Amino acid sequence: MKRTKLTALALGLVAATALGSLTANAASDKTFITIGTGGPTGVYFVTGNAICRMIHKDAAEGRSEGRQHNIRCSAPSSAGSTYNIAQISEGEFDFGVAQSDWQYHSFNGTSDRVTSNPDLRAVFSVHPEPYQLIAAADSGIMSWADLEGKNFNMGNPGSGQHATTELLMERYNTPKEFFGLVTEMTSTEHSQALCDGKIDAYGYVVGIPNSGVAVATEGCGAYIVNLDTEVEQGLIAEFPFYGPVNIPAGVYTSTTAPVQTFGGYATVVSSATVSDDVVYEVVRSVFENLEDFKALHPAYSILTPEGMITNGLSAPLHPGAVRYYEEKGMM
Repeated sequence: MKRTKLTALALGLVAATALGSLTANAASDKTFITIGTGGPTGVYFVTGNAICRMIHKDAAEGRSEGRQHNIRCSAPSSAGSTYNIAQISEGEFDFGVAQSDWQYHSFNGTSDRVTSNPDLRAVFSVHPEPYQLIAAADSGIMSWADLEGKNFNMGNPGSGQHATTELLMERYNTPKEFFGLVTEMTSTEHSQALCDGKIDAYGYVVGIPNSGVAVATEGCGAYIVNLDTEVEQGLIAEFPFYGPVNIPAGVYTSTTAPVQTFGGYATVVSSATVSDDVVYEVVRSVFENLEDFKALHPAYSILTPEGMITNGLSAPLHPGAVRYYEEKGMM
């Protein structure tokens, strides 16, 4: 009897070991990718997680039909564009969402505000994202010049809005001493800080509408300032990734008239070192489920496949993306 129990126990251990080995092998077959995004209230965060959602929707492991790509995806909140590019360059992220201007500067090595990376590769673009100067209801700010002596948040280091604000400060010849106080809060903090009277204005590069901006516009009457001087027009003329952006009246309750500013596009980027097959499957998952993707945020409503493979893309397209676009006759 004792020997029977020992035999059964031994067989059980062998079975458990075999099952563990199979589970480990199944896990080792999976490819885990990470997409850098932005603050948790921003469209970048939604974008990264929307891509992951399409990847997981497209996966067919355990089902009789679909793609057996074995890709699993995570899209954590991050510090934004320039941080995402730096992490891609270090091999920590496989993909990242980044402003079109910082894609350009990284690939071409034309700015010390972003990691220079000749291996950076474009995948597709997403929504237009204007630079928005958000001012408190009673601030009296009607132009960049009116920021003199005001408390201003330029965004957290590593974010696209921080870098773009630095560029505007340079072109307007307004050093930090021009402001009363300069803060570097994240996108999760600046709207509430504005409503609490801790700052008078903040700069933000983000698609519209944005729930974080709505905290300030709907919550305490903040408004978007026109930025359409020779400075912004000069940036548009100088850089191919910028263009004029019209923010329509009614996008927020305090936006009673159209606002003119400038901006680029949110783009998804990767590295030449990331597998062509992985990039192909990521692109395929989004483009084959584009209507589902577009339903996940109002900023995606104007997306078209043709625009997504051209708008704001200044680094070479990743070969894995090119393979999909050529298969579909898009290139």
